[in-house]
Amino acid sequence: MSMNLSYWEKSTFFNFDIIVIGSGIVGLNAAIHLKKASPMLKILVLERGFLPSGASTKNAGFACFGSVSELIEQEGVCGTEGLQILIEKRYKGLLKLRNLLGDVIIDYKQFGGYELFRKSDNELTEQCVSKIEHFNKLISEIVGTKAFCSKNEKINSFGFKGIENLIFNQYEAQIDTGKTMFALIQFAQSIGISILNSCDVEEILPESNRIVINTNQGQFSCKRAIVATNAFTKSILPDLDVVPGRGQVIVTKPIKNLKLKGTFHYDKGFYYFRNINNRVLLGGGRNLDFKTEETTAFGQTPVVQKALETLLRQTIIPNTQLEIDHRWSGIMAFGKYLEPIITEALPNVFCAVRCNGMGVAMGSQNGTDVAELVVKSL
Repeated sequence: MSMNLSYWEKSTFFNFDIIVIGSGIVGLNAAIHLKKASPMLKILVLERGFLPSGASTKNAGFACFGSVSELIEQEGVCGTEGLQILIEKRYKGLLKLRNLLGDVIIDYKQFGGYELFRKSDNELTEQCVSKIEHFNKLISEIVGTKAFCSKNEKINSFGFKGIENLIFNQYEAQIDTGKTMFALIQFAQSIGISILNSCDVEEILPESNRIVINTNQGQFSCKRAIVATNAFTKSILPDLDVVPGRGQVIVTKPIKNLKLKGTFHYDKGFYYFRNINNRVLLGGGRNLDFKTEETTAFGQTPVVQKALETLLRQTIIPNTQLEIDHRWSGIMAFGKYLEPIITEALPNVFCAVRCNGMGVAMGSQNGTDVAELVVKSL
C-alpha cells in the first residue's frame, strides 16, 4: 500500500460518491449511466491493469446474440422465455453501445454471421436447421424480422474445406474492440468520470455510513460501490457463482485476396473466427480442456494452440501460405445460470458480473441495469 500520500492527495483523490471497480464495457457504462442520471455525483472507476485487463479489450469483437446451436443449448438451460429475455438483453446492449459511440467510431460492420457444419455433424445440422423457424419467431418479436436462414451456396465462395452446411444470421456484426474501448474511456472522461489505472482492489469493507475499499495504492472511500470485474470477481466477492473461462486467440499476418467476410461460429460456438484488416482472427478451444481453461491466468496451452492452427490451416483457409502474427488470451465468466448477476451483493455494494461469453453484446445493458439499482438506492 502506498504510504507517501500528501494531505491534498488524500482529501481529493480517495473520497467519492460512487466507485466502480473495473473499467470494461460493464463498468464504464455503469459509470456513464450514473453520471447522466445525476451529474453532480463524484464518480471514480478503478482499474487494476494499465489497460482494461478483463475481456473487454481482449475479446474477438463479435457483435452477436448467439448461433443456432448455442441458442439450442441455452434454451435447454433457461427455457424459451428465459432465452428470449437474454437475447433481448444482448440485442439492446449492442444498440446502447452503438448509439452511445456511433458505428463509425467502433468500426461496426454488419456483414452477417455464419455457423459452419461438417458432414460428420449430420445430426447437429438437422437439429439446427429444424430449429431455424423456432428461433426466427422468438427473435422477430425482439428485432422485427427473421434472423436465420440456410446459406449453403456461400461455402465455396469462402474457400472452406470439409464444410457442408452454413446457417446465416443477418443481424450479426463485428466491431473493433480496441477502438471501442478507447472511445468508451474517452467518453467517460469527457463527462467528468475519473479513472485510475494500476489500482488493484484487495478488499471491500462496508461500514455504517461509508464503504472502505483497500487497494495496492491506498484506501478509498465512497457511499456506493459497483463491482464490474466479471471473471475476476471471486477475489472481491468470493460467494458469487462466477467461474472463469479463458479464451485463446490467434491472428494471422495479412493474407492476400482473403475470401472471408463476416463472423463465423463452429463446434457449438466453441470456435469462432472473423476477418480483420485482411487477416483471420480465430479463437476458442477451451472445450478441449475445460479444467485447465477455468483460470484467471492469461496465457496459451499447446493443446489449444495446435487445435486452432489445425482448424485454420485445414478447414478455414486450406492451401494458403500464412503466418501467425499475434497470440493472446482473454478471460470470460460463466456460471450455473445464464443470467448475469446484477444485485446488491453487500450493503451498498452492487455488482454486474458473469456475462457468459456475451460481454460485448450485453455489457452496456448490464452496466445500465446495475446503475439503475444504485440510483434507486440513493
